[in-house]
Amino acid sequence: MKIGIDARNLVPELTGIGRYLFEMCRHLASKNNALFLYLPEKPASALSPWPGTTVRIGSYPGGVRRMVWGQTALPRLARLDKLDVFWGPAHRLPRFLDRHIPRVVTIHDLVWVHAAETMRWQTWAAERLLMKPALGSADRIVAVSTATADALKVLFPACADKTRVIHSGLSAIGQGASKDVPEKHHIDRAYALFVGTLEPRKNLPNLLEAYARLPERTRKDLLLVIAGGQGWHLGDLRQHIAQLGIEPFVRLTGYVSDDELAGLYANARFLAMPSFYEGFGFPIIEANAAGIPVLTSNSSSMPEVAGDAALLIDPSDVQSMAAGLARLAEDDVLYKGLAAKARANAARFSWEKSANELMAVFHEAIEDRAR
Repeated sequence: MKIGIDARNLVPELTGIGRYLFEMCRHLASKNNALFLYLPEKPASALSPWPGTTVRIGSYPGGVRRMVWGQTALPRLARLDKLDVFWGPAHRLPRFLDRHIPRVVTIHDLVWVHAAETMRWQTWAAERLLMKPALGSADRIVAVSTATADALKVLFPACADKTRVIHSGLSAIGQGASKDVPEKHHIDRAYALFVGTLEPRKNLPNLLEAYARLPERTRKDLLLVIAGGQGWHLGDLRQHIAQLGIEPFVRLTGYVSDDELAGLYANARFLAMPSFYEGFGFPIIEANAAGIPVLTSNSSSMPEVAGDAALLIDPSDVQSMAAGLARLAEDDVLYKGLAAKARANAARFSWEKSANELMAVFHEAIEDRAR
């Protein structure tokens, strides 16, 4: 099968959707498909194309030029490559894609609807402008969770019959869990771990406030480690930490490599992920794969992904979050029960399975477009 892919999410360093795209492409290529990866500009890290993969790189750097590329150069290349199917892996399809080409779009979340206040206005505007036409023109729509699919069907009822749920898979993080990582970041005792870009949707201010409400004896035994690159609109996080009086108990690692991240997961007591909204939530299953339970929100996709290996809290209720932190820190019976289910929960998610299901959706799209 000749599969054209809007691969713009492979341009920056890989996080969330970029990792999803990378893993899906890797597994699609292993099934003897011919992949055509279209990028608006040179990627930050060199690509090692898989067998049968063609990479077409444009010269359209920056957000505005990238949008122009997506509606001009991209559909032109797709037409010339005589594709069997075109896949938009992140909310976009070219408006002027050749009408003979079947097309599938993946929707990861509806943050622009359900948590618009946590987005940059430029991103919000682009989602609002480009997602709806993509949904309308797609032969099939893939949602990465049932929660996302249900929200999509409520907002766009006409999409219901052509929407399919395909869960994301579990990536192997790093080459091994380095025991040197805690020492590097001055971590000398047990800790709760936060992983993610430091931006409003991740609910860090409430997490810090909840941690500050723990008794000092608990904080002395359980650090809070925050691993993630600086996002936007959070102000000075260090100043907020100082104002709460918890500086001695919090470690900010900044962006970490996959190897370091593996080490942080392996040595943590549990993951704290109290996001206001997630379309899927990779850190949940990454933590579970390391054998640790999760404290996460009782909203959007997080209960679905966390299964029975998590303690759920209300992300808008600081006291609920503080109580959850205390229970996972101090209640060993609860902790061991959740930890015992962690790896089994992570094992539910497989990129191999996801890629097989995506190919089945491609075939559905091809049959529909042929009719």
